[in-house]
Amino acid sequence: MTPSSAAIAIVGRPNVGKSTLFNRLIGSRQAVTAKEAGTTRDRVQHIYNLEGYEVELTDTGGLASGKKDDLEHDMEKQAKIGIEQSDLIVFVVDTIQSLTAEDFEVANLLRRSKKPVILVANKCDNQNIEENMFNIYELGFGEPVLVSAIHKVGIDILEDTMVANLKKLKIKKKTKAKIKAEEESDNLKISIVGRPNAGKSSLLNGFLGEERVIVSDIPGTTRDSTDTVIEYENEEITLTDTAGLRRRGKIEKGIEKFSSLRCKDSIERSDVSVILLDATEPVTAQDLHIIELILKEKKGLIIAVNKVDLSNENEKEYILRKLRRKCDFIPWAPLVFISAKNKKNIFKILDLALEIKASRETEISTSKINSFLKKTTLKHLPAAGKSIAKYFYGNQAGTNPPRFMLFFKNAGKLHFSYRRYIENEMRKEFGFEGTPISLTFRETSTTTKEK
Repeated sequence: MTPSSAAIAIVGRPNVGKSTLFNRLIGSRQAVTAKEAGTTRDRVQHIYNLEGYEVELTDTGGLASGKKDDLEHDMEKQAKIGIEQSDLIVFVVDTIQSLTAEDFEVANLLRRSKKPVILVANKCDNQNIEENMFNIYELGFGEPVLVSAIHKVGIDILEDTMVANLKKLKIKKKTKAKIKAEEESDNLKISIVGRPNAGKSSLLNGFLGEERVIVSDIPGTTRDSTDTVIEYENEEITLTDTAGLRRRGKIEKGIEKFSSLRCKDSIERSDVSVILLDATEPVTAQDLHIIELILKEKKGLIIAVNKVDLSNENEKEYILRKLRRKCDFIPWAPLVFISAKNKKNIFKILDLALEIKASRETEISTSKINSFLKKTTLKHLPAAGKSIAKYFYGNQAGTNPPRFMLFFKNAGKLHFSYRRYIENEMRKEFGFEGTPISLTFRETSTTTKEK
C-alpha cells in the first residue's frame, strides 16, 4: 500500500449490514446483499475517492462464533486477512437487536489487531434503538457513529470520521498528477467466467500467488464479482472472479440471481473474458450460453480448458475435436490448456489477453483497407444472387472492438457466405485474434445491413 492510499476494512458479525454499507460508500451495488446471513464470502474490494484520499475499501464475510464447517472457516480466514491488511477498521453492529456474544468476540479480535477502529451502529432508524444502545459502549470503542446504510442516514458523518482518522494516520491525498494519470489510464480488464466449480477462484488465486478468494468443492461458493488489480509485464491488469453461471432455468431467486447479474455486469465491464471449461466435462450447453453472452457484448474471448492434470493426451485430443465441432463459429478465439490448481500454463492467458487488447485497439488506415478489399473482392467476386454486386470503398468506424463500414452496390443481397469470406480474409491480413470484429455492409444509398 502506497503512502497516498489507505486500506479500510468493514467488519462485524453476519447480517449486520456490512455489504449494504460498503455499496453505499462506494456509490454502486457491487457487493451482493440479502437477508440471509453469510451472503458475503470472499473479500470484496473497491478503490474509490474519499475527499481526495485514495481508499481501498474491503467488505468482509461475517465473523461468527461456535463450530464452523470448512466454508465458514475459509470465510473467517478471508475476513481476518482483510483486518490484517487494513489501516483502519469500520466495525459494524446492528441496533435492531441487542449485542450478541459474537459482537464482543469481534471487538476482542479488533483490539488484538491494534488497528484504529470506527464503531458504526447500523439500522439506527428503527424504533428499538434506545433500548439496544445501552451496552454498545461496553465494546470499548467509544461513541458510535449512528447510520442507516439502507436509507443513507449518517453516511456523511461516517465519511467525515473516516477522513479524520486518515489524517491522524498521516495518509497523503492524491496529487493532481496521480489523478490525471488514473484518468488517462486504460488498463486491461479481464473477467473470468464459467460454470460453477470450473476452477475460476483457483485461477485467480494462481495469478495472485495467494488465497485471495475462497476455493471450495461446493458449487456456488463465489457470490460476488471480485476485482483485483495486478501488475504483469509492466501493465496493470484488473482481474474479476465471478460467480458461476448456471442455466437460466436453474438460477434460484435471491442471492444467486443477484450473483448472476453481477457476473453479466463483469463481462460488460471487461475487455477480455476468459471462459473456463472443465476438462472432465467440456463444452456443455451452458458453456455455449456463456460464450453467447460474451459475443453479444463483443468482448475479447479466450477459451481455457482447466483441470488438464486429470486428462491424458488422448483425452486432450478428444476435447480439441469437440471444441472444433461445437465452437466452429469462433475459430478466432485462442485455446489454452491449463491447471489452475498447479498453476500450469496459467500465465499464457495473460499473454494472450494483452495481445487481444492490442488487436482490439488496432487502427487501419483507409488506404490500406481499400487496397486490401479491392484485391480481396477481385480474387473472389461478390455473390448477390441474380443481381450484380460491386465493392466501392470502406473505412474503419471505431475500435474496441474493431468496426468497419464497407460500401457495396446491392449490399443487402450479398450472400452470408461472402460476408464470412470478407471477415476471414481481414483476419488473415490484419490479425484480430481473440476479438470479434464488426462489419457493416452498406449500400451506396441508405440501406444498411450489419453482420
